[in-house]
Amino acid sequence: MKRSTRLQYRALYKVCRLLGRLPENWLYRGLGRLIYFILYRLVRYRVSVVRSNLAHSFPEKSPEERAEIEHRFYRHLAEVFVDTIRLASISRQEILERMVYTNVEEHERRMAGKNWIVAMSHYGSWELTINYVCLSDHRLLAVYRPLHSKAFDFYYYLVRSRFGTQPIPMHEIYREVIRSQRPDRQRIGVALIADQTPPIHEIKHWYRFLSQDTPFFAGAEKMARRFHMPIVFMHVRQTRPRHYEAELIPIYDGQEEVSEYEITQRYVEHLEAMIRETPHLWMWSHRRWKHTRQSVEAFWKAEQDRVAKQKSDRVSVPSARVGETVETSQRYER
Repeated sequence: MKRSTRLQYRALYKVCRLLGRLPENWLYRGLGRLIYFILYRLVRYRVSVVRSNLAHSFPEKSPEERAEIEHRFYRHLAEVFVDTIRLASISRQEILERMVYTNVEEHERRMAGKNWIVAMSHYGSWELTINYVCLSDHRLLAVYRPLHSKAFDFYYYLVRSRFGTQPIPMHEIYREVIRSQRPDRQRIGVALIADQTPPIHEIKHWYRFLSQDTPFFAGAEKMARRFHMPIVFMHVRQTRPRHYEAELIPIYDGQEEVSEYEITQRYVEHLEAMIRETPHLWMWSHRRWKHTRQSVEAFWKAEQDRVAKQKSDRVSVPSARVGETVETSQRYER
């Protein structure tokens, strides 16, 4: 790590540690309200994206109902920011009180001796789920995409691993799953947040989600089918301000014969049902529907044209060289 990055990280971590030790009312009512004002009232952070997402997702709701969801979403987003700051200082006891699991014993009994996947989402305060490792016999791997900012990336890595969860880059997860299958290795649970938009070149299938055609990552399904890993959906409910409970709902047992995309379809259905229960707890500021069927079709058409042109160029170059050789030979004959 570069010296400048190390200094940035240390400054960030110390500031978050100091802020996190302030009284809870100061943090959530003071700092939280300030963050809300900056995001929503001052800089208008992605307000147009949020409004568009809500309008297309809930066409049956009135403008007033959607405006209320929007307002409550930004309040919740400010709270998530504060939760992220508090990860640097939150105690084991408090994080276990803030995120409670309703069926841990049942789930651990089903998964004894197995590797498994928990399919999550940007819903509630998802960072608090790093506490599950405190209750499990499995080693918990949290899959993530490295951030562009090295200082923030290192901060997230360390605070997410405070209680034993192991953050792991997406490109390394298959290797870890294979290693965990050895008889002498501890079995693992893999935490995947699966509600983001895949890159356009990975889109192969569309799902009906919140009244719209929507692409989803297929990584959890592919991993589950390849390694026969059960998948559970994490259904989160808010029980009171800043407190949640989560239920781990089986959606694939690791052995069932299923058609392609069926597991992801089950995830999508559970996700939509959860969002409709309490809409403002989902991350509406994501550009979730930036890719449409038309844009994806246009992308693949352009790719086909590009490949065809490359093949044509490879064929024409040798032909040109043959022509040059014949012309040169004729000159020597003269």
